[in-house]
Amino acid sequence: MANITASEVNKLRQMTGAGMMDCKHALVETDGDFEKAVDYLRKKGQKVASKRADRDASEGIVIAKTSDDKTFSIVIMLNCETDFVGKNQEFVDFANAIVNKGLADRISSIEDMKATIINGRTVTEGITDLIGKTGEKMGLAHYECVKAPVTFAYNHHGNRLATIVGLNKVQVSGIEEIGHEIAMQVAAMNPVAIDKDDVDSHTVEREIEIGKEQARQEGKPEEMVEKIALGKLQRFYKENTLLNQEFIKDNKVTVGQFLRNADKELTVTAFKRFKLGE
Repeated sequence: MANITASEVNKLRQMTGAGMMDCKHALVETDGDFEKAVDYLRKKGQKVASKRADRDASEGIVIAKTSDDKTFSIVIMLNCETDFVGKNQEFVDFANAIVNKGLADRISSIEDMKATIINGRTVTEGITDLIGKTGEKMGLAHYECVKAPVTFAYNHHGNRLATIVGLNKVQVSGIEEIGHEIAMQVAAMNPVAIDKDDVDSHTVEREIEIGKEQARQEGKPEEMVEKIALGKLQRFYKENTLLNQEFIKDNKVTVGQFLRNADKELTVTAFKRFKLGE
């Protein structure tokens, strides 16, 4: 049995919003595995927050930007330990330099970005220089790009959340506004995939298993458990896949319907979303 510490219990509580004793019991039952502990709480019927156990940033800056021709967008997260350093002008300027260099050179991977030269130093060396000045741990936590016929970037106020989105068609009336709305949808609703078929098999199996256990906890007959779990899976798709979510500006239509109303072939090709603390 794992020795569960108070800090681990508090961490799970911060992640899920569940009570301290419930969190402790969940960690004991799952031998200290945070992902399994979250599932344990959900199986017991508790609503939990959507924060992930592997969150790797608490402070810093998130920036998204699109190339001049709109076909390439980047979103980065440069993290640090405190909000004070995250708002430091030199730190902010360095983050913007990373984004601008990535767009100029069409850099598509975090590994290539870390090795890229900015002001005579690699990005990794530049981060090390900043660490020396501030004394804080820092890192380029995330670097992602989207390539598409047309792409859009959205930066939420305060640069703690940003998204990028790709659409498959440019010649659509009002495409600029449409792209902006979809990027805001991703920011607000945090979908896990574009459509049902894009959800990875591990997530599907996990949701089915949780649905089954929830049904058993509710006292449903065993022969009904599978059917109930599949019904819960469909609700999961509706709430967590972008094209099937209710459109935040008009909940009478889904995002997919909103796009098809503009053009019957219009759809999302890719999206990325990062938020500090997740």
